[in-house]
Amino acid sequence: MKTVLVIGLGRFGRHLCKGLTESGNEVLAVDNDETRCNKAAGFATEVQIADATDPDVIKSLGVNNFDSCVVAIADNFQSSLETTALLAYHGAKHILARANSDVHEKFLLRNGADEVVYAERDMAERIAVRVGSNRVIDYIKLNNDYSIAEIKVPDKWVGKTIIDLDIRAKYNVNIVLIKRKEEFISIPDPTKKFTPDDVVMLLGHMEDIRPLVK
Repeated sequence: MKTVLVIGLGRFGRHLCKGLTESGNEVLAVDNDETRCNKAAGFATEVQIADATDPDVIKSLGVNNFDSCVVAIADNFQSSLETTALLAYHGAKHILARANSDVHEKFLLRNGADEVVYAERDMAERIAVRVGSNRVIDYIKLNNDYSIAEIKVPDKWVGKTIIDLDIRAKYNVNIVLIKRKEEFISIPDPTKKFTPDDVVMLLGHMEDIRPLVK
């Protein structure tokens, strides 16, 4: 269990609070809008109506006691930047901030953010990969180099083993998991043959995964 401070309770912030609490974490949610706070009341452990650009507010929250602080403010970049800087000044252990552009990302990182996410862009990229292929079930971009893709087993793999295919050397990807009906195989037997219904989770560069999902 982790303790997380979420500042900004628009749709992104509320969904984040919901996901965190459902995973068993303690969440303090903060926004200066009472209506937004009321909407988030059922998702967060505690909700506080406050202006996070006020230094006294940030100081009173004891931000250094949280495992992570998330700046989810979407509609006011100035407020997002000020809040991020205040969190850093008061000793937040880890700051994740939401950005809407590359320029926002640079300023947020310079002013104390440890990590920056683009909610809309990241989701759009994920959906584009899924929609653009008949084999991709899900896709997660880990960073600029590595991704995890959940795909239907390629036709040319069916009836062959990992050893037969020499997957790591030939395709430059690693098999993280195989789903076979209701079974999850986290350490696949390299001598077992792939079946037509197998779903494979691959880790690697997207340019190496892409030829397998066409």
